[in-house]
This record gives sequence, C-alpha cells and structure tokens, in this order.
Amino acid sequence: MITKSELDSLAEKYETQDFIKDDPVQFIHRFKDKEDIELAGFIASLFAYGNRKMFIAKLNNLFNRADNDISNYIKNGDFTGLKGIEYRFSKDYDIIPVFKILNTLYKESKGLEELFSYSFTPDRGEKYDEFLQGAIDYFYARAPKEAKQGFYHMLPNPKNDGAMKRMNMFLRWMVRKSPVDVGIWSFMKPCDLYIPLDVHVARQSREMGLLTRKSNDYQAVRELTFKLKEFCKEDPVKYDFAMFAFGVESKMRVNK
Repeated sequence: MITKSELDSLAEKYETQDFIKDDPVQFIHRFKDKEDIELAGFIASLFAYGNRKMFIAKLNNLFNRADNDISNYIKNGDFTGLKGIEYRFSKDYDIIPVFKILNTLYKESKGLEELFSYSFTPDRGEKYDEFLQGAIDYFYARAPKEAKQGFYHMLPNPKNDGAMKRMNMFLRWMVRKSPVDVGIWSFMKPCDLYIPLDVHVARQSREMGLLTRKSNDYQAVRELTFKLKEFCKEDPVKYDFAMFAFGVESKMRVNK
C-alpha cells in the first residue's frame, strides 16, 4: 500500500493552479461573485462526464449562450438561447428545465448553498447519501412530467447507489479552500466531504492498495473516503488530485 508521505507528495505535486486549465473547475475561476461561482460550478459539474475536451467545449458554448453572466442569465429566466444545445444523453428539453428550476430556487431562497445546507445536518453521520438526496429531490419535485433520461442523468438519484462523482466534485469545489478549490461554502467542513470517484481515481486507488471493492459505486466511495481519512482526517479528499491526475498522466504515458 502507498504510504502517507508518498500520497501527500503526489497531492502537493498535482494540486496546483496549473491543474485548473484542463479541468471543469476552470469555469468557477472565471467569476468573482459568490452566486456566479456556485452556479457556474453546479452547471459545469452536470456536464462533467465523458471526454474532457468535448464537455469543456460544450460548456464553453453554453456559457457563451449565457453571455458569460451566469447568475443574471438564470435570474432573468429567458432560456430560449439554449434551444438546440445538447450533450450526449441530454438534449435541450432536458437542460432547460434545470435552468428553470435554478431560476425558481434563486427567486424563492438564497440559492444553492441554502439548498444544500438545509439537507446537511450533523446527526446524519455517515448517511451522506441522504444529504445528497435532499438536494436532488428539490429538482425531482419540480421536474416537468415529460422529463426524460437526459434530465435524470445530469441529476442522478443517490438511491441508485451510484458514486455521485459529479456532485461530490462540485461540493469539493465549494467547500475546500486551496489553489484549485474556491471554498466559498462554510456550512460543512472538508472533513465532511466524500471522494469524487471516477474511473481514474478508482483504478489508481486500487493500484495503490487503498480500495478493495471492485464496483465503482457508493460503497466504494465510502470505503475509499474512510481509508483516506486515515491519512488526513481533516481533509481526506485532497488526495483526489493525487489519484486523478497521477492516474490520467500514467494512462497517457502508457498510450504513447
């Protein structure tokens, strides 16, 4: 198994500002106001699957349609400019309802942080999936009757026992303060976060002897997160950089 000092060295090596330019986290660094940052992060996380170059290009197109003024665009409520946009499973009739629900959220409340903080209570303990469920259910309760697979793929149901990688990544961006993550939310601490588990992190964590479960599901997320807490109890997901970037870099060397 990899040692703490080795893992710490990898985390320090990869968690730098240079990481930002090729990652969807770049979209939150384009803004300074809190509402813009959290909305940009949330939207970017919904599309962050598949080929990175493809979804980053799609997100650039989407943000351009919103005049790169994402908070005002959502509050304005006119989403006709999104007609025709699509990415893999999600078509415009899946994407526009998400924007409409965000419009409602910011009209009726203080926005995404309030939504997530309402679902997060200390007595949940290890029931992290219930915390995520509260936020996702807000969108499900307001989904149009004709909502299709693309809508639910962007907002996966924690009850399905999936890894919830994109949602955990979004929370990492919002809660941690680092050269990469902005740390603008304070209702939860970095020690409360769960690892954003994707294929790179899962493969690398197994090779490092940190994960034994073979399926990339919620149970694997729990197992890996609690293993990483043995290395750094106060900030276990900092090792996301060590495993993700190192895994990607290793794969690129093999494919050369």
